[in-house]
Amino acid sequence: MNTHVRLVEDTPAGAVPVRGYLHIPGNPSGDALVLTHGAGSNCNAPLLVALAGAFCEAGLTVLRCDLPFRQLRPHGPPRGDAERDQQGLRRAIQLMRAQPTVRGHLVLGGHSYGGRQGSMLLASEPGLADALLLLSYPLHPPKSAKQLRTRHFPQLHTPALFVHGTRDNFGSIEEMKAALKLIPARTKLLPVESAGHELRTARHCGDLTNLIASAVASFLE
Repeated sequence: MNTHVRLVEDTPAGAVPVRGYLHIPGNPSGDALVLTHGAGSNCNAPLLVALAGAFCEAGLTVLRCDLPFRQLRPHGPPRGDAERDQQGLRRAIQLMRAQPTVRGHLVLGGHSYGGRQGSMLLASEPGLADALLLLSYPLHPPKSAKQLRTRHFPQLHTPALFVHGTRDNFGSIEEMKAALKLIPARTKLLPVESAGHELRTARHCGDLTNLIASAVASFLE
């Protein structure tokens, strides 16, 4: 299938800028995905690049974008940037809704910090996207299991698919199962055997990305 990737740099006056790459499928399904990264990474993370390609091949229009904190600083973690990062995700969704190839479901996805910010945004504005794809949700800091990042879960009314490694030190599979009971919306947990927080496994990357793409397709149905 022919696909096309182009750079996106949207910097309107008075609005949070959006920067990333738009993956346009040759045979669009009408569905779309906004996909972003974790606290220590950017939109060129290998997992995100592979996922964007797999979803685009399946017919989704994909925006793989840098969060606002990463646009300001090429390295280092976010420092009190959560509200602005959520504004950036809101703006990215607006840009995707305006794409001519997007007329169906829109999924907001993110790895770790990016997914957490997406879930917090949709907890306060549930109509922005149709579903969440949360890769390695950072349930708590490593070795600090009591510092749960679930305060907004009872307000989350958007269907959410969680993809989580069985060796993720930000939350075990059992901890994730317990946390998902707090969410009133439909949820699904997809464990990735032997994977840690970065979702790297001994399996070929293509197998994992295709597995996630298939899981999202089934979840949307």
